[in-house]
Amino acid sequence: MTVITGSIITYNESRNIVACIESLKLICDEIFVIDSLSTDDTVALARAHGARIIEHQYLGDGPQRNLLLDDASHDWIMSLDADERMTPELATEIRALDLANSPFDAYAMKRRNYIGSRWVRHCGWYPDYVVRLYHRMRTRHGDGKSHASDLPTRNIFKLEQAITHLTHENVSEVFAKPGRDYHSRAAKILYLKGKKVNPLSPALHGGSAFLKHYIFKLGFLDGLDGLTVCLGIALRSYGKYARLIEFYRDPEIRKREDFDRIW
Repeated sequence: MTVITGSIITYNESRNIVACIESLKLICDEIFVIDSLSTDDTVALARAHGARIIEHQYLGDGPQRNLLLDDASHDWIMSLDADERMTPELATEIRALDLANSPFDAYAMKRRNYIGSRWVRHCGWYPDYVVRLYHRMRTRHGDGKSHASDLPTRNIFKLEQAITHLTHENVSEVFAKPGRDYHSRAAKILYLKGKKVNPLSPALHGGSAFLKHYIFKLGFLDGLDGLTVCLGIALRSYGKYARLIEFYRDPEIRKREDFDRIW
């Protein structure tokens, strides 16, 4: 088996970091935690569990993940978020790969998204393929600041097994996850791109997002959780465009925002 370097980006993830590190140890003999200057004990916990630490002000999702590439001992990188877990089944599948002779730049895997202990199987939340295992000399994350910035390669193989994503602890977090102002962050990115909007944009985007995920992506099959997820998706879309309009219309609010530190 080819040796693999693990990578986790963090900010105030003390409740998640230990379990994430321990899950990566199923396939990695080296693990980096790239921390965005946490104010809790994320770094201390990570160091106590054998992780190598890089501390840096957050640069955006893609650039932040790339910070380890010059220091990693191995060419293959397995990247997780702190609220994700490597499963034993996926670890077995990866260990069986001949990575040393692989023709692929990267590998994608399914992701099982959970509310509490409940797996949400529809709403576009499964199989929810994410590219997390990649060869650092063949590809790297782009400069995008959005969350979960993709790797710019199409030479990808899809694995059968999944990682676990502890998306929300409860249904309340679907609407307001602590410390995550998604509306403002996403609106800032659109504002910097010069995205055009009109007064109907929030309602149109919010409504279409609900229909897409609840009807066309079969969210209704997940019962109350599916309805909750789809409403949350719709409200985030509505809020993003409402916030964007606010940036354009209210210079006082715009002046109070830091557009250099988006995430």
